[in-house]
Amino acid sequence: MKKTHIIFILIIAVAIAAIIGTVADSSTYESFAAALENPETDYHVVGKLNKKAPLVYNPQLDANRFEFTMIDNEGTEKKVIYSNTKPQDFEKSEQIVVVGKCKDDAFYANQILMKCPSKYNDGSQQMVEAQ
Repeated sequence: MKKTHIIFILIIAVAIAAIIGTVADSSTYESFAAALENPETDYHVVGKLNKKAPLVYNPQLDANRFEFTMIDNEGTEKKVIYSNTKPQDFEKSEQIVVVGKCKDDAFYANQILMKCPSKYNDGSQQMVEAQ
């Protein structure tokens, strides 16, 4: 075999591995019910903040724990525990996407995406990732 054939085969193998890795990590938006059925799998759950329920964040006690109640698109309400600081302007978000796992009676999020109205786009919306 020529060196060019070997290099070409290696490039194809790397491309296939990258595609398989990307597909394995991707997920679709689900509900809390689906996340509860498979507690070992990460899910993206879309919903809205329950503004009647309290937001629990006490940075003096634990700056990396933020709790709130979210209602998914199917109407299921669940307590969400986020192991990071509370995102800025969280209360203003119109839609929330939490990424994480459902354990016991709560959803443990490792990432939060918020859809907020933008002050720069005449009220149109944009997704903002919480850091």
